[in-house]
Amino acid sequence: MREARKFRLKIPDVPLTVLTVLVLGFVIWEGLSRVSGLPAFILPSPGDVVSRFIRALSDGSLLRHTSATLIEVLGGLLLGLSFATLMGYAIAKSRTIERLLSPYIVASQSVPVVAIAPLLVIWFGSGRISKILISALIVFFPVLVNTVVGVRSVPEDLRDLMRSLRATRWQIFLKLEVPAAMPVLFGGLKVGATLSVIGAVVGEFVGSDEGLGFLINMGRGVFDTALVFVAVFMLIVLALVLYGIVTVLERRVLAWRHIPTD
Repeated sequence: MREARKFRLKIPDVPLTVLTVLVLGFVIWEGLSRVSGLPAFILPSPGDVVSRFIRALSDGSLLRHTSATLIEVLGGLLLGLSFATLMGYAIAKSRTIERLLSPYIVASQSVPVVAIAPLLVIWFGSGRISKILISALIVFFPVLVNTVVGVRSVPEDLRDLMRSLRATRWQIFLKLEVPAAMPVLFGGLKVGATLSVIGAVVGEFVGSDEGLGFLINMGRGVFDTALVFVAVFMLIVLALVLYGIVTVLERRVLAWRHIPTD
């Protein structure tokens, strides 16, 4: 009973703490904007940003650009996750494939995505395909590494046990390797979900006529700093929502592990 009471008491503390931090941040921001005397195009007040948010929401531009970025993010996340999982499993199962592909994979990560993005925009145009590819590239590596680690973390004793029970390769894959790799894979997916937003925005910065990255570029060009703040906050919301979805999915899929929560 004591443990249950403690657990119930902790639940409201989290949103209350977050709310307190947010309110404190906005108070400090408002104070800085007033005391500094800086013009609104350098440091807009929270009121200016809220007003610009309402205007962008009412004219439909914010929803249009947010939906464009969301499509690119989801497309890049799905593409990067698919290729990274398949290749990671192949590398984990074959040392030969690992020796052949590892130098190229590591070399590809030494080049910043910002440097590759202009080439992808030139090759695939300024539409959504180039943004999805850029987002997939930035998602690929963390998911790949976590897949390899997850598959190789399966104890060899359990593999021997499955073989002794005459389990097929497919049964070993479904009933042993997938459940064992899932916790580590979800860790990579959490990182990939947030990085996919960065990839999409990098592509929009390079060349685009829609998306939150385009909105930031447009606001910067006309000194509409409040609009830049609005777009940045929307990117934060997108990343938090994606991270939250992956976390909820992880808890449901891995309910059998009884993951402890603070």
